[in-house]
Amino acid sequence: MTACGNPSKFKKYNGPEVTQIQVHKADRKMYLLHNDKVLKEYNVSLGFAPTGHKQFEGDGKTPEGAYRISYKNPNSEFHLSLKVNYPNEADRAYAASQGKSPGGDIFIHGGPKKKVSRRDWTAGCVAVSDKQMETIYSMVNVGTPILILP
Repeated sequence: MTACGNPSKFKKYNGPEVTQIQVHKADRKMYLLHNDKVLKEYNVSLGFAPTGHKQFEGDGKTPEGAYRISYKNPNSEFHLSLKVNYPNEADRAYAASQGKSPGGDIFIHGGPKKKVSRRDWTAGCVAVSDKQMETIYSMVNVGTPILILP
């Protein structure tokens, strides 16, 4: 409990290490795995134009491919968040070849502050509820691989 009586958003986790995160975009599912065992499963929201791989800033797509969690943000605009290390070298090179920015700031994060009227509403991130994000934040370490599948 915090001093004002509200439970902390920082949960403790004392279980098997999350060795990989998988996001299955078509199914709107995210799995936290320890080796080949699913530890947790979540329904997710994606970018507002979710089909296909993110290529450019503002395209509303969620990236596809192999990335890593590069940063844990305790002061996220969306409750808590985990930064995905998009864009990678190939993403940057492709966007540059088209004279565009690949974008960035792709996160797994909590829900919006106000109600949204569509399933996929982020700018390209993977969103869950704030309560779910508290659990995910406690379980996932910086460096954890994340595989985002179509």
